[in-house]
Amino acid sequence: MRKAHTVRHARLVGAASVVLTGTLVLAGCASGGGSSSASGGSGGNASSSNCFLSGSAPSAGPAGNPNGKTTITFMEAMSGGTLKSSLQRLTSQFEAANPNITVQLEESPDYGTLEKNEKDAVSAHKAPTIGQAYEGWAAEYARSGVIDTLDQMTGGASGTAMSALYSGVAADQKLCDGNTWMWPFNKSAYVNFYNPTMLQAAGQSGAPTTWAQFATDAESVSKNGVTGITIDPGGKGDLTADGVWFEILAEAYGTPVYDRNGIPQFNGPGVVKAMQYLADLKKSGALALGKNFPGETALGAQKGLFDISSVAGYSFEQQAVGTKFPLGTADLPAGPAKQANQVNGTNIVIFDSATAAQKQAAWKFMQFLTTPASQAYWATNTGYLPVTPAALDQMTSFLAKNPWMRTAAGALNHSSGSAPVPWADDTQDELSVALADVLTKGTDPKAALDKAQSDAMADMKASQ
Repeated sequence: MRKAHTVRHARLVGAASVVLTGTLVLAGCASGGGSSSASGGSGGNASSSNCFLSGSAPSAGPAGNPNGKTTITFMEAMSGGTLKSSLQRLTSQFEAANPNITVQLEESPDYGTLEKNEKDAVSAHKAPTIGQAYEGWAAEYARSGVIDTLDQMTGGASGTAMSALYSGVAADQKLCDGNTWMWPFNKSAYVNFYNPTMLQAAGQSGAPTTWAQFATDAESVSKNGVTGITIDPGGKGDLTADGVWFEILAEAYGTPVYDRNGIPQFNGPGVVKAMQYLADLKKSGALALGKNFPGETALGAQKGLFDISSVAGYSFEQQAVGTKFPLGTADLPAGPAKQANQVNGTNIVIFDSATAAQKQAAWKFMQFLTTPASQAYWATNTGYLPVTPAALDQMTSFLAKNPWMRTAAGALNHSSGSAPVPWADDTQDELSVALADVLTKGTDPKAALDKAQSDAMADMKASQ
C-alpha cells in the first residue's frame, strides 16, 4: 500500500480506470456531460463554461429521517496494520453511539482493486452506500450521475461542516461546478525531510524557506559523494512522489498544471520555470536520479541533504535515518508566486442509489469520522493528518513527541488537491513523460512541455 499512500493516485492496477470508463458513462447521465471547448496547447485559463459538469443540476439530497434500523456499506482500502484496526475501532464506536445504524466495511486490498470494485458494483446496480474515492474517480462518478452532491448536508461553502476543515481540505471536496461532492477521509501533504546536521555544517541554521535558498543549500553540500537531493522522475504510467513535487513547484512558480476547470496547462510559464529549475539543479550536480524512493535512501545513508515526500512516508524516512541524525521536517519552501503544497489521499462519496435513510445514516457516519476526537485518534494511530485544526488541538501528547505532525497539518491551509477531472490519470502520464525526458535525456524543458500539453489535450478530448 505504500506506493498508494505516497503519490496522489494509486497506480497499483493502472488499467482499471481506462477499462471501466465506458461502463460508467453508460450507468447514468444525471449530472450531465458538458464537454470542454478548450483546445490547442495554449494552456490558458478556461472559462467556467468549460467545466465538464456544465449544465448539471445538484442532487436534491436525502429527505426525511431514518426509521428503525439502517445498514450502510462502506467500500474502503484500509486493509493493513493500524489502518485496518483504527477504522474498525472507529466504526465500532460509531455503532455503539448509534445502535440503529450498522456499518458494513467492504475492504479491498489496494486502491486499484477498490476502484475496480466500486465501478463493477455500480455497473451491476449494486453500488455501496459510500466509498473512498480519489478526486478523479469522484469526477467520473459525478459525470455519470452515480453519486450525490453533499451541499444540502454540509450547508454549502459557508456551512459549519465545511468551515471546520483546513481550507485546502475544504477546497478539495469540490468539483469544477462549485458543488461539494466529497467528504475528507485519509489526507496527507508533502514535507521537506532533511538532515539538520549536514545543513548546519553548510552554514544554515534552519530549513530553507524559499526554493531559491533550497537550490543554494543543495548545491553547497553536493560534493565528496553527497548530492543535495535524489529523485525518481517516473515516466509513462508512473506518477512518483517527485512527479507530485514538480506539480507543486509549478504552482509555486505561478501556474498550476491544471486550471480551475481541470484543463491541462502543462506549458504555462510557471510550469516551464519549474521544469527549468529542476534541470538547472541537475546540471549543477545538486540533483541525482534513482528509483524506488531514492531520496529517502540517500538521506538515510547521509548521501543526500533533502527528500521531498508525503508525510505518510514519515515512518519510512525515520527508519532509513535511524539514530544517525535527528530527522528534520519542514513545510515546503515558497516560490516566486506563492507557497504551494498538495493535499493527498482519498475522500468519501455517497452513491445515488442508496435510500434516503441510508444517505442520512452515511452522512452521520461521515461526520463522525471527522469529529475532533475521531480525527485525533485516526492521525495518532495511522500517520495521516487530522483534517481539522480542532483535532490537532486534542493531540498534545502525540505532538510533544512528534512535532512533524503540526508542521505537516499546517500545510493543509495552503495545499491544493489533485485535478478533480475524469481525465487526470491519462493526462498526468504526459507530464511524467516530460519530466523524465528533461531529466534523463536532456530534452529542452519548453519543448518537452509543449509536447506534453498537445498530447494531454488529445487525451482529454478522447475521454469526453
